Amino acid sequence: MSKKHPIISVTGSSGAGTTTVKTTFDNIFRREGITAAAIEGDAFHRYDRAAMKAELEAHVAAGEVTFSHFSYEANELELLEGVFRSYGETGTGKTRHYVHDDKEAERYGVAPGKFTEWKDLPRPSDLLFYEGLHGAVVSDSVNIAAHADLKIGVVPVI
Repeated sequence: MSKKHPIISVTGSSGAGTTTVKTTFDNIFRREGITAAAIEGDAFHRYDRAAMKAELEAHVAAGEVTFSHFSYEANELELLEGVFRSYGETGTGKTRHYVHDDKEAERYGVAPGKFTEWKDLPRPSDLLFYEGLHGAVVSDSVNIAAHADLKIGVVPVI
């Protein structure tokens, strides 16, 4: 946790409303003149779309039916924790973007289902804003939650 380089982590699954929460924060940041560096949880998936499909098929063939994008082993959690740590200590870090569709492919110049190259977070920034699945994970190998100053969990309304 860092007073100088705070981190806000909004976590939740697809469809839960994390993007709505991010939009609300973006409006607050704009109104208050706060510059936020943003990272997306999808950037820290271990596999691109084709590789993930192959991993899913291999796990199912082995009788492991619980493997998904939620699985720790399907994500680069050590890298995510490293970005949180680095940002909290120095206000720096790296991220990339997972390209979901043709519209994003035009914008980023990368085919859908692929990642952009890693790049430095924009500087200077007042805080780091994370939106994704794993922004508060605590496991035997990582403690991402320890680095976030504000953790917000979003669940879908049923």
